[in-house]
Amino acid sequence: MDAATDVGMDHLTMLDVSPPEMVGIARDAGFDAVGLRVRATSLDEEPWPMGAGSPMLRETLRRLNATGVRVLDVEVARIGPHTSRTDYESTLEVGAELGARYLTVNGDDPVTGRAAETFAELVAAARPYGIRPLIEAIPYTEVSNLDEAVRIARCSEGGGVLLDALHFQRYGGTLEDLRSVPPDLIGYVQLCDAPLALPSGLPRPTELPRGQSTDGTDLQLESRAMRLLPGDGELPLCEILAAMPKGIPVSVESPVLSLRRDHGPLEFARLARRAVADVLSAASVGPDSP
Repeated sequence: MDAATDVGMDHLTMLDVSPPEMVGIARDAGFDAVGLRVRATSLDEEPWPMGAGSPMLRETLRRLNATGVRVLDVEVARIGPHTSRTDYESTLEVGAELGARYLTVNGDDPVTGRAAETFAELVAAARPYGIRPLIEAIPYTEVSNLDEAVRIARCSEGGGVLLDALHFQRYGGTLEDLRSVPPDLIGYVQLCDAPLALPSGLPRPTELPRGQSTDGTDLQLESRAMRLLPGDGELPLCEILAAMPKGIPVSVESPVLSLRRDHGPLEFARLARRAVADVLSAASVGPDSP
């Protein structure tokens, strides 16, 4: 990997910030792109009102046009045992309006073969919208590691894999595993940092942005709110980046609840942008710091 074509900021980094505000903050902090959560990931989470024709969608589009910021991905589509096109069609419609390149997909189906068929159907449905679905391996979902994600992606005609640095560490991924993945399968990589050791006994916050659940495992809580900015932990980020295909987009997904308490959205976004610039520079793969 020689250079990042885009440096983005995924919505989970600051899920309390609305999509149109996210666009403006990203521009002011020096990001090229954003990821936007246009559909909640769980019943607990309060969705942003980003449906087709909504005032918030129109305002987001206006700010995208005004700033030149691009939409790297929209999220999320979940694949379960009974998922059908009606479950994700509206997400594809909104993603297409936003000009999104990718759709993040999470796996909730314990039957791998059926999940692969559903993902392939989703990939086919997304093609006319100009969107490429990416299956994300998350250790506390049914698609829990890179091998499973790759198997599912390979069964589709054009789908891919989203690599998250934290999840990669937590499900025990190795650089050898990563280097064995066909380069054209990996859509983009999400960067954050963390200790190498598994989280244990994390303090439970009273609330999380948009009503995300504070229950669940320490892995879930770490992922939702207690990551670190790139370079502040022990993950092998430079090595991961070195194993990535040339020109792959890089996006910060670093919800750090402790820092967000002390910094406003723009200040935090600038910290995140400097952090990813430093990591890219250390890996000799990215643009200079803004």
